Amino acid sequence: MFPDRQNATALSSAAEIAARRRKSRIRWSVRAAIYAILLGLPLGCGLDRLFYHPDSTLYYTPAQLNLRHEDVRFTTRDGVRLHGWWLPALTNRPLGTIVHFHGNAANISNHILAAYWLPAAGYHVLMFDYRGYGQSEGSPTRKGTIADGHAALDYVLTRPEVDRERLYFYGQSLGGAVAVVVAAERPEVRKIIVEQTFGDYREIGAEHLARRVLWKGLAQAIAWATVSDGYDPIDVVAKISPRPVFVIASEEDAICFPALGRRLFDAAAEPKQFWLAQGAEHLSIHDRLQAEHERRVLEFLSDESTSTIGD
Repeated sequence: MFPDRQNATALSSAAEIAARRRKSRIRWSVRAAIYAILLGLPLGCGLDRLFYHPDSTLYYTPAQLNLRHEDVRFTTRDGVRLHGWWLPALTNRPLGTIVHFHGNAANISNHILAAYWLPAAGYHVLMFDYRGYGQSEGSPTRKGTIADGHAALDYVLTRPEVDRERLYFYGQSLGGAVAVVVAAERPEVRKIIVEQTFGDYREIGAEHLARRVLWKGLAQAIAWATVSDGYDPIDVVAKISPRPVFVIASEEDAICFPALGRRLFDAAAEPKQFWLAQGAEHLSIHDRLQAEHERRVLEFLSDESTSTIGD
């Protein structure tokens, strides 16, 4: 069911290239914010767009990963038409349904490399593109991505094969931030996994800026001036309780720094889990630590008595 070793190696290399591109985009986003301050460009929510780097390139298809799929389309509450892939479980007895929230760059055809293993593990998966990504209409905004997450869940709830008692969210990077906010408002979600993400938009902006300016206070001031507040997952993650939350971070993550994941975890209420992975850069935990990553994720999803674990 999985790609053979040669294909897996090629996909891993492609994932590394995509990761480098994401890092480059983040770096240029940080520089753009600094230049905006120096040049007196419009500030505030006008620079929130730097969090989003969509494209419509077709990177991989489900068929290349030995997956069945169904192209699906659904409409948000504010009238935006979104596109997604329904990936049915490849086992006779599905274990549940996962709504996957991808990161800030490219589209689902790139991020499928992070989710391809879940159908073979027994889960139905909905991958969807936020507005402005891939084949989805519109332009991405923070408020819009939240509406998109709600629409994805609304769509999943219409499918007859979905067991509502085993319905989960899995968000990576920016997708983790979106998934937390949506899950806090939707009791239908039974568990949520967020991987290499952050809890506050201004905070992650300040953390990146602090690596380029000498004074941390200046970095925080620039982030406050150039990034809007609102829809920050750290403000609502505790509301997910008593449903379990699993926060995954990586010591080597230079995009969503591990301290950001830890602060989000600390803000969450029990039951919750935290894993600080070693030896993996941003969005490469599955590539580098496949066996351990899959074991931890699947154990969390199947465990009926989730409890806090250490680093």
